[in-house]
Amino acid sequence: MEFLSRFRRKTWNPKGLHCYITGGSSGLGLSLATRLTEQGAHVSIVARDEAKLKEALEILEAARVDPNQIIKSYSFALNSYDASAAAIDAACVPYGGRSPDALFLCAGSSKPRFFVEMDEAELLDGMTTGYWVQAWSALAASKKMVRESAKGKIIFVSSTLGYMTFLGYASYAPAKHAMRGLADTLRSELLLYGIDIHIFFPPTMYTPGYETENKTKPSVTSKIEEGDSAMTADQAAHALLRGVYKDQVHISSNLITSLFRASTRGAAPYHNPFADACLGIIAWIGVPFWRWSVDAEVKKHRKEHLGYLAQKGLIGEKTVVN
Repeated sequence: MEFLSRFRRKTWNPKGLHCYITGGSSGLGLSLATRLTEQGAHVSIVARDEAKLKEALEILEAARVDPNQIIKSYSFALNSYDASAAAIDAACVPYGGRSPDALFLCAGSSKPRFFVEMDEAELLDGMTTGYWVQAWSALAASKKMVRESAKGKIIFVSSTLGYMTFLGYASYAPAKHAMRGLADTLRSELLLYGIDIHIFFPPTMYTPGYETENKTKPSVTSKIEEGDSAMTADQAAHALLRGVYKDQVHISSNLITSLFRASTRGAAPYHNPFADACLGIIAWIGVPFWRWSVDAEVKKHRKEHLGYLAQKGLIGEKTVVN
């Protein structure tokens, strides 16, 4: 029974397995690649920037524990299904074409802005970088694994904003909610083939991508996030792998994400029925207060925001602030 199986701690050992990591040249992807290399895995990292891949490969070579480990990097832009499939095929060549044992889909980016500032291209790009680059890799990998009758793991990366969201993330949060929908669907469907699905919901991470998103992030968004328990990429990688080792489907790494996970779990399996029930009760009380505080912060920012829009020419100078 699933109810009882949640009490049995399962373990996954990456030693000797082929782990394929997108977004592997920096941030969470590189931290994962380093940890997996240190644990004896064969590692393939994929990213666009060849210079960053070269630097990342040097880090992984220094982390290897066995001279027989296969550590490779591949330069691909994963913004289409064909490119995603080609990247996986290239990474599988050293293994006789056999599918990876685990895919960690970490590629993605965020560009927080006010919705009324965005254009069609930004919204489309948000879905491509936040959803499609992972969905296409998962589709290509699933087809290959099923053809080969290969069992394995596909690990998606969403965000705490895949459970909830607020001002500034109109081009990002929808993709992360969609990522959860895909993962929950595939968790059920890929049981047909013995393929495990996991999805990680990290909070704010101090990565190069975080520095980039702060360049466009509205000040009120930063204000709302002041109390977040942000973590380094290494801390996030540790939390993700811990969840995979424990066979958790939805993986969270801090209290606030765990509260949203427990209160919006849907059909996803429990981590622990009793612990999750307690978290659900806390969330039932605490989430409304969190939402009230966020709404209050947004409303307080209204006058400043309208002045900003007028300065940008998006509304008239004489707009009345009620």
